[in-house]
Amino acid sequence: MLKVSIVNYTNTLPFRYGLKYFASELQIDLQEDIPSICAQKLQFNQVDLALVPVAILPTLKNYFIETDFCIGADGAVDSVKLYSQVPLNEIRTITLDYQSKSSITLTKILAKNFWKINPVYIQAQPDFEKNISATNAAVVIGDRTFNLNNTIAYEYDLALEWKKFTSLPFVFAAWVSSKKLDEQFISTFNKALSFGLQNTTNAIEASLSLLPTSKEITEDYLTNKISYNLNQNKLAGLNLFLDYIKKEAI
Repeated sequence: MLKVSIVNYTNTLPFRYGLKYFASELQIDLQEDIPSICAQKLQFNQVDLALVPVAILPTLKNYFIETDFCIGADGAVDSVKLYSQVPLNEIRTITLDYQSKSSITLTKILAKNFWKINPVYIQAQPDFEKNISATNAAVVIGDRTFNLNNTIAYEYDLALEWKKFTSLPFVFAAWVSSKKLDEQFISTFNKALSFGLQNTTNAIEASLSLLPTSKEITEDYLTNKISYNLNQNKLAGLNLFLDYIKKEAI
C-alpha cells in the first residue's frame, strides 16, 4: 500500500473526492496535511507520493513530477495573497505564512524583481493574520483567506502578480515522488484525479458542512480560479520559478 500525502485545503476537494472514489482500485494510505507537512513527509521518505509546494524541489536529491495535474492558477487565485494596510512602496515588514514554502518564495521573488521593494521578512506565528497593521503586511494562504478577502485596504494576489510579471501561469504545488512510481499506478491515479475534477459539484455537495465559505464562492473558486492541468505553459512558469530560486539562492 503506497502512502500518499495531500494538502487538506479546499483547493484539493476534487482531488480528494476522486481518490476516495477510486480507493478500492488504488489501495493507498491517504494522509491529509498542510503543505509544509506534505513537503516534510516527502523529504523524509515518510510517504511515496505527495502534493508538495514546488519551491521544495531544489532541496530534493531526486524527484519525479508524477501526474498530469497540479494546484495552479493562470491569473488571480484568490487564496494566496499579500495583505497590507499601506501600498507596496510603504511596506516595511512582511510576515510570511508558515504553511507553504512556494508562497513565501514567490513573495520574495516578486518583491525584489517586480515590486522593487526590500522589506524585512518575519516568520509567522499562529494567528499572525490578525496582526496586519501599519507598515507590516502579511502573506496568507489557503482557506484562511476567504474571511480576509475584502476586509483589508490592499490585497495583492500573488498568482496574478506573477502573471503580470512573467505572462505565465503559476504552479503552487505538484504531485511529486522521490522514486519513480509504477506507470499503471500513476495511470489509475490520474484517472482518479480527473474523475474528481469532472465531479467538482458532487465533491462540494459531499463536503458542505466543512466548507470555509459559501457553496457559490467555493464553486467559483474551484472552477474558475484554481487551474489544475499541468500543461506546457504551467511547466514553463514552473521552470522559470525554479530558475529564480537557483539564481537568487532563495
